[in-house]
This record gives sequence, structure tokens and C-alpha cells, in this order.
Amino acid sequence: MAELATIARPYAEALFSAAGSGAAGVKPQIDALAQLAADAGLRQFADNPKVASTQVFDLVAGIAQQQGSSLDPRVANLLRAVIDNGRLSALPEIAAQFSALVNRSGGTSDATIESAFPIDGGQLADVVATLEKRFKRKLNASVSVVPELIGGIRVTVGDEVLDTSVKARLEQMKAALTA
Repeated sequence: MAELATIARPYAEALFSAAGSGAAGVKPQIDALAQLAADAGLRQFADNPKVASTQVFDLVAGIAQQQGSSLDPRVANLLRAVIDNGRLSALPEIAAQFSALVNRSGGTSDATIESAFPIDGGQLADVVATLEKRFKRKLNASVSVVPELIGGIRVTVGDEVLDTSVKARLEQMKAALTA
């Protein structure tokens, strides 16, 4: 959603510049807040015109503290600004853009590896090393099991996709045979 990305960008950039060299340290906090903001019940509560923005802030900050995450003052300021401007629904996108800024400053990228079968630690290290050579950057890999792939893996790094799955090969063969 381009509109949401446009709304989120200034917030993410402001937090990144305010955090400076400590940006990687506040990343877990902003990710936790993004997970909270993704809850439909919380967004419904925040969108209620009878609820003051301070009540929403106190609720979200309280939940974050219960989960063991005391808010950094810069993250608290961001949360307050987002809630005051009625942009709580943009917080997951703000977190994603902030994460991209932190990764870019550190020379890394997030990679999503989808595999038909679970990948153990040794195999994952080999796959990540190969992918880092292929994409020419350090990768923060997360793995998910997708049985529909039949075999092989599908890797997404930013807007690049490397699909070596059996499902993709079968679809290529089908397209070639029907052409």
C-alpha cells in the first residue's frame, strides 16, 4: 500500500535520525510496538472518539512494559506522535521502514527463506553463506516452512526473489508446454 508507506516514511526517518548510532538498540522496541499495533482490538480502541490519545498511549506503553520492554524516550515520543496524529495503523509499516534504514546503515538486508522442509542450523549457515555471496551483502535470515513448494527454497531479499523450488520449476515447465 503506497499511501501507508508514504505516511510511515517520515516517522521512520525521524526515529532513525533521533536514535543515531543507537538505532539498532531501539529496533526490538519498535518491532514490539508494531506487533501490538497490528492487533485489531487495539486499533478499534484507539479509533474510538471517546478515548483520549493519552489513554491509548498509556495502554500501549503499559502492555509493552508487561512484556518486559520499557520504552526508550525516543520510541515513546514516536509512539505519542503516532497516536496523537491518528496513525497507529501505520506503526507496522513504520517499523518495517525503520528496520530497512537500520539494515542499510549496517550494510545488511533481511532475507526470508521459504523451504518445503525444516532447515537445521548447519544447513542454514551454508545456505545463508551462499546467499550472501549471491546478493553481495550480509543477510539477516528468517526461515519458514511452506510445504506447497514441494522441494527447494524460495528466498526474498527486499524486492528480489530467488525461487529454486520444485513448484516454480513445474510452473515453468507447464508454461513452456502450453506455449
